[in-house]
Amino acid sequence: MEAFTIIYTLLGGLGIFFFGMKFMSDGLQAVAGDVIRKIINSITSNRFMAVGVGLLVTCIIQSSSVTTVMVVGFVNAGLMNLTQAIGVIFGANIGTTITGWIISVKVDKYGLLLIGLGFIPGLFSRSEKWQHLGKSVLGVGLVFLGLQTMSAAFAPLRENQAFLDSISYFSGEHYGAYIASIMMGCLLTMIVQSSSAMLGITMALATSGVIPYHTAVSLVLGENIGTTITAILASIGANINAKRAARAHACFNIFGVSLMLIILPKYFEFIDYLIPHDPRFIAPDGTVPFVGHHIALAHTMFNLSATILFLPFVNYLAAFVTKITPDRGAAKEVPHLLVLGDPSIMLPAASMAQAESELRKMKDIVERMYKLNRDFWSAESYDPKMLAKIVDYERITDNIHKEITVFLCYVMEKPMSHHQSEQIQAMIKIADELESVADYIERLANYRDRFKNTETLVGESRTEFFNFMDDVWNFFDLVGKSLVDSEVLDMSLIESKSNELQLWADSMREKHLDRISKGVYPPVTALTYSDMVVALRKIRAHSFLMAGAIENFHSKHESVKEPLRWGSFILNYMFF
Repeated sequence: MEAFTIIYTLLGGLGIFFFGMKFMSDGLQAVAGDVIRKIINSITSNRFMAVGVGLLVTCIIQSSSVTTVMVVGFVNAGLMNLTQAIGVIFGANIGTTITGWIISVKVDKYGLLLIGLGFIPGLFSRSEKWQHLGKSVLGVGLVFLGLQTMSAAFAPLRENQAFLDSISYFSGEHYGAYIASIMMGCLLTMIVQSSSAMLGITMALATSGVIPYHTAVSLVLGENIGTTITAILASIGANINAKRAARAHACFNIFGVSLMLIILPKYFEFIDYLIPHDPRFIAPDGTVPFVGHHIALAHTMFNLSATILFLPFVNYLAAFVTKITPDRGAAKEVPHLLVLGDPSIMLPAASMAQAESELRKMKDIVERMYKLNRDFWSAESYDPKMLAKIVDYERITDNIHKEITVFLCYVMEKPMSHHQSEQIQAMIKIADELESVADYIERLANYRDRFKNTETLVGESRTEFFNFMDDVWNFFDLVGKSLVDSEVLDMSLIESKSNELQLWADSMREKHLDRISKGVYPPVTALTYSDMVVALRKIRAHSFLMAGAIENFHSKHESVKEPLRWGSFILNYMFF
């Protein structure tokens, strides 16, 4: 019966721990969604910047596995190269150590207090930001409560001689025991698919006095290797660079643990030197109160040291994983937005950063489409090849528009803040308007077909047309720059310019009809010229609508919502 009690108490504590980690992670993501998106967009070829990105994102989302899966997705989509990905992975390994410090706090003191404090914003606050902060605090409290429950479950094991005999080999202070513990930590983490959960179990075992300090640290080293399986599984079916990024993560952790194993006894002494309290001290109640801080520091120092050691050799690591993962001569791979076929497994903020990058690409294509159209119209002779290229550009924008819309609709199925939901709707609107602009550019190009034989556009009407075309495009460019530079638009200026273009378009058509009435142009040009002006006016209208969507996307406004009903809220997250 005692074994059954231990098992269900352990499973209950692990469930509370998982639930708390989910609450904490989702709350932090909702609060810091914009920060995560901007951090991801700031990635450059600078390896130190990449490490910083991985560190900050992982500290926020509390999962190195999620960060590395995100990196694999970005590499597969062509939004990040292999060297950048390795830098982010290095940072993620450091960032994940914050979990150890969180759970090394004395859980019996603060667990229930934090649960109570976290509940208050959900019951009384009308601010979405405070509600999600409360959710994060509640999650931390549940993590502590889960660890306390697991520690209580493990406590009887320290007096169970049969159990102690079964793990006696792992408890030895020799290299055989170290290697066995590392392999066990690796295997269990591969099975559980969560290094945070295994770290929690390891620290609960150590603080309960069931396993000694050196065994716990060895298990943690193995967990660093085991957590790489998540990214490797995510890379199945991805392109060659995504596979290399996943394997770089595994190689980095394997190399780091292998080097640490050589000096492991000295490493234990070094950690003991940094923290004055004895990790082997046993309190009167049988617990080991100081071992948690030693484990957390050992975890942090290992990942920090490995990153400092390998950072100068990022290019060599990239070359190594390229060599062990050769390109089999397959056809050149084209990056796609829907990198893994299931965007619901990605962070909302990371998905938004990815879609934002695709929107910028779409805008660039529309710009190239316009410039080609301008050359097509100004050319002395009709060139069908230029028209075919414009039509091809329009087809590409249709495909990107479809991919972005489908992708973001999937993303909206995930839990997120109201502000993030509004931003995603704005991104879908931006994609719609860009696709509409491309449609009217194509229409404008097709109208050139009517002037390829005897009819021509000359004189004042031609001059006005090109001036209007350039001004309309300057208006689009003014709006589009804010998408790239994340600048706040002056909507009063945008609206004023839009109205000016609208009045200009009406004036142009009236002037052209007046010239036709005077016999300057044949009557047949009236309809064509009117269609040309309407197409440009539509580009102006969709550019104006896009400006409103971009303003909403960059808005930092926080919506005020009704107080969150925690009962239904908890039920929504019960099966994560």
